[in-house]
Amino acid sequence: MTDILTIDSASKRRAGQLTLDAVSLALAPGERVALLGHNGAGKSTLMKLILGLTRLDGGAIRIAGARPGSNAARLATAFLPEAVSFHKSLTGRDQLSLFARLAGVGTAPVAGLLERVGLADAADRRIGTYSKGMRQRLGLAQVLLGKPAVALLDEPTSGLDPLSRQELYTIIDELAEQGTAVLVASHALTEVEARTDRIAILRKGRLVANDTLASLSHKAGLPTKLRIRARQGAADRFAADTGGRRVNGASIELSCAPEAKMEQLRRFAAMTDTVEDIEMTPPRLEDLYRHFAQEEGA
Repeated sequence: MTDILTIDSASKRRAGQLTLDAVSLALAPGERVALLGHNGAGKSTLMKLILGLTRLDGGAIRIAGARPGSNAARLATAFLPEAVSFHKSLTGRDQLSLFARLAGVGTAPVAGLLERVGLADAADRRIGTYSKGMRQRLGLAQVLLGKPAVALLDEPTSGLDPLSRQELYTIIDELAEQGTAVLVASHALTEVEARTDRIAILRKGRLVANDTLASLSHKAGLPTKLRIRARQGAADRFAADTGGRRVNGASIELSCAPEAKMEQLRRFAAMTDTVEDIEMTPPRLEDLYRHFAQEEGA
């Protein structure tokens, strides 16, 4: 499948310093990619380059074959900033209708999109009366206009309550199903862990990870945690035999290398006179992010 967004050795300098250093990344139609990194890692710079708001100092970017900032690229791209802002005197319906006309799709979809993002009851209220979460949902309705080829979402759940966050990721899934490539910049690791196809991590302007969660876990070689619940009176003996750490009255926690987890599970499962239950926790995105995003030598 041909990639719809291609970033090839993109570089950007500010005040003589590299803020983005030869970053290469590609998104296929329907792919959901999480873009992670500390503040100042280069996430916002990369999005501005894709949008054509700032110029490349090296490399190339193409959106559906068009260069950033061109009319074709703008028509193919939708963007939801973290701090979304609209004209306070307009109603939600007026603002979305304006964007629909600018996008060349007409106003027919407006009512349905306002319903889709939960703003039907507030459609004719002035945006100045909206909460931050409501403005965020109006921005999401704008993203849905015209079925964009690429959607760039910068901290899209900012200001949303837990139910609205779940609904937003449902809409992201729908965007992907219709063929939109979605790039989500976020600090909410637990959210993107289960709702994206691939993880890209920036550190000081360099792309230090770009793969599926399973592949990154394999590359990092981080240990799997096992929690064993011992039978009554057997916890001390089990902890001593295995070198595990007591975490409460009857449980012992220990770590094992990824390649050894099955052997350890078989070993402990056979200890029916000592072991009552086994819980296995593989590395989570938070562990992988800490591994890949940490400073060299830290």
